[in-house]
Amino acid sequence: MIKFLFLSLFLVTGLFSKVLYMSNYEAPDRVIKGEIFPITIKVLSTVQNKSKIEYEFLNFSGLKQLTYTPKRKIDGKYYFETFYFLSTSTKAKLPDIKASLLVDGNKSTSMLNGANLSVVKLNPKNNFSNVIANKFEIVNYKTTSYDNEHNIIVLMAKANNSDLSKMNFKNVYKQEIESISKSHIESKITYIIVIDKKIDNFSFSYFNLIKNSFETINIPIIVQDDGVTTQTDLKPKNQTHERVKMYIAILLVVILFIFIVWRKKYIYLLLLTIPLFYIAQKAMPTKEVCIKKGSKIYLLPVNNGTIFELTKDVYHLPKEGSIENFVKVKLKNEKIGWVKNEDTCSY
Repeated sequence: MIKFLFLSLFLVTGLFSKVLYMSNYEAPDRVIKGEIFPITIKVLSTVQNKSKIEYEFLNFSGLKQLTYTPKRKIDGKYYFETFYFLSTSTKAKLPDIKASLLVDGNKSTSMLNGANLSVVKLNPKNNFSNVIANKFEIVNYKTTSYDNEHNIIVLMAKANNSDLSKMNFKNVYKQEIESISKSHIESKITYIIVIDKKIDNFSFSYFNLIKNSFETINIPIIVQDDGVTTQTDLKPKNQTHERVKMYIAILLVVILFIFIVWRKKYIYLLLLTIPLFYIAQKAMPTKEVCIKKGSKIYLLPVNNGTIFELTKDVYHLPKEGSIENFVKVKLKNEKIGWVKNEDTCSY
């Protein structure tokens, strides 16, 4: 009789110690590889401190967990907890979810098991940008000359429910992420693409999850002379034009001098000061900048921008200008680059 009462008390205590319940594991039946998707669980707690619920995600594969704190919706006594995952493989299993809540020194737990997830791999055309999103939009873009054979596009875009870090284009000369702001709700990116000058319209596609179809984006190539930021000229100055101007100034000085001596109008010698000043200014040697060994030379004067060369030694390069924290220099191959002030050295 005593054993029976003890066993009954144990079972009743065990029953009432459970204060946390989970049910209704909601997840898509099918996703696309590279898609961000939510899973939602329904939680009931018989105590007040529901905010202290801890979650563990176990035994999942082919997925990347993006959020660890749930997006919570309250409906009466129930919490609907939503987490976001990214599908990374064609074979995937949803996580087993373990919820824990500590009450008066005792831990109450509840468990839900995840099932296998059907993942579809896209079969896109060659112009696919590798972007999968509910919505993708070009916010702004600008095109300028990169060198004699290529143009450079700097585009700013935003997307909903997308992993923009996977953006990639085929058949381009160069490409790189300049900056990115990641969020499963809305992400933003600034992306640099170097393309052939023969291209007059840069076209690519992304997969629209809402429409379940590929959408095409077109960027007309309109080359602007000024740079991408603060009117920075990426092309070297045309030295031929500068030499022509110098020759004209010298010729003007000679003609004026002969005219003044011939007519003996020496007061007009003052007129010679203008072309002489121009000649003296242009004849002055170009100011050089000392660049430290191992310094990064950037394509554009922006932090975390495209780096197209590292100095293998101390460089002494002609200074073409400066802006904020950058110095504009001309490289030995006649290309223009930008170096951070902190990477310059004194003679």
